[in-house]
Amino acid sequence: MKKVLFVCLGNICRSAMAEGILTEKVKVQELSIAVDSAGTANYHVGEAPDKRMQQKAIDHGLSISHQRGRQFTIADFDEFDYIFAMDESNQGNILQLARNQADENKVELFLNLSQPGQDLSVPDPYYGGEQGFEDVYQMLNKACDEFIETLH
Repeated sequence: MKKVLFVCLGNICRSAMAEGILTEKVKVQELSIAVDSAGTANYHVGEAPDKRMQQKAIDHGLSISHQRGRQFTIADFDEFDYIFAMDESNQGNILQLARNQADENKVELFLNLSQPGQDLSVPDPYYGGEQGFEDVYQMLNKACDEFIETLH
């Protein structure tokens, strides 16, 4: 079974939504993939995803309300096959904890799946308006589709 971890700053918006999207796709397509998410900071450990992100998930037929924020740890390098960062800052924070090249090789910017080599960030919708949450959903949904394609 492949294991995927999505990582953003607080684990209440972008990574939580990515986890919800990929989890649903895995279930529908009956794939053998475990999905989780984490944050590089400990701001929201134990908290549910942002209410606006939960509503955006509902708008798209998903539920992420059961998720709880957690912080990325060094042990995640051992647990996961793929570690997808939402932006370069998160990627840098993850890589600072890497113990070796094998750890580093697991880490990638998530949007490089849908827009290869561009090193684009998933914008943090936390301080933005409604459209920001929809834009993030669309970006994550497309990249999740691309990820599943890479496995076939």
